[in-house]
Amino acid sequence: MKKVAVIQDLSSFGKCSLTAAIPVLSVMGVQACPLPTAILSAQTEYPSYFCDDMTANMPSFIQEWDKLNEHFDGIQTGFITGKEQITHILNFLDLFHKKDTVLLVDPVMGDIGNAYNNFDEELLERMKSLVKHANVITPNLTECCLLTGISYNKLHRYSDEKDFFQAIQEAGVQLCQETGAQVIITGINPPSRSSNESIGNMYIDGKQSVYSSVSFNNKSYSGTGDLFASVIMGCLMRGETIAQAIPLAETFLTAAIQDTYLANTPAVEGVNFEKFLRLLL
Repeated sequence: MKKVAVIQDLSSFGKCSLTAAIPVLSVMGVQACPLPTAILSAQTEYPSYFCDDMTANMPSFIQEWDKLNEHFDGIQTGFITGKEQITHILNFLDLFHKKDTVLLVDPVMGDIGNAYNNFDEELLERMKSLVKHANVITPNLTECCLLTGISYNKLHRYSDEKDFFQAIQEAGVQLCQETGAQVIITGINPPSRSSNESIGNMYIDGKQSVYSSVSFNNKSYSGTGDLFASVIMGCLMRGETIAQAIPLAETFLTAAIQDTYLANTPAVEGVNFEKFLRLLL
């Protein structure tokens, strides 16, 4: 069985990060090996939560896994608490990122045009160093803008969808060229003249740019980015391509989001993905 080291937080409520990645990877036939960056009573969008930062403990995980001479077929990174954790991740890569290891970096720094509270310019520079090691990068549109210097606000001032998509494609190509990685920009909500809103993903691999979209209910649910990235990693571990993985991730998330919407579940609680894990078999 293939093994993926998953480096991100464990939040008890919110259905995100490790509580999203572990079941997705497991049902797809992959052993998820968690290296927690933080342990939280609930994800950070809840009005109150406890957080135990695991920065000081990360080197111990790395040392112990090195003693065991472990090998990982994949490494997946997500939420980190700060720039010091990126230093630990880079040290982890020195030991475990081999030629046959797939590194997927989800550069969690912000969403909907706003950076998270732990963001600063030094963190951004460290994240730029990390993504240069990646094989696959899955930034949302906000994070793509941060990594490339493109203005998120300027993007959303375009009234013509053609100009909007062209600007995003240029940003994606820039990120692809700077890192050598395959890039999937998630959470793209284009300007639309119709009442049928959509949200989509753009895949750029240096040779092509492919955009796909699904219907959008104008709600931002906790953990959907983590679920999306985990499906991509699971597919890669099964020998499938990203072009095959994206439609599967979209189908899985669309079903989960629709069920969550009908159940009137608060967005902060995440999506009802568990009953749709069968779609990933």
